[in-house]
Amino acid sequence: MAARDRILSRSLALEKQITPMNIQITEIFRYTAALIAGGLIGYVFGTIQQIALRRNEKRQQSGQLNSGWAVMPGSGRRVAYLLIVLVLVQIICPLFFVNGSQWWVSGGVVLGYGAILYRQLRQRQTNLKS
Repeated sequence: MAARDRILSRSLALEKQITPMNIQITEIFRYTAALIAGGLIGYVFGTIQQIALRRNEKRQQSGQLNSGWAVMPGSGRRVAYLLIVLVLVQIICPLFFVNGSQWWVSGGVVLGYGAILYRQLRQRQTNLKS
């Protein structure tokens, strides 16, 4: 009886050793996918904001924008679109929002948008030097 229990215990131990590794790989994949999805969302949002900024700078230089309130028209609408996209991602891909994965999506959004801001900073620095 004890030998049989020992064999069962050994087989259960082998199962338990394999299962956590599979779970860890799945979690790593989920976190990576969440980070990439968030980064893509942040990068696209930053690119849209950058395009709007350039368009509004041209309008300001041509004299079409004469009020300080009109400098970034539509920015509230773009932020609302960003929030709608984040809600849609949460509905379409609920796995990104379980067990702390939502922080990886948020971090990806920050990294994606931060990449755009960093690129803009570098361009301004090179323009100041020349």
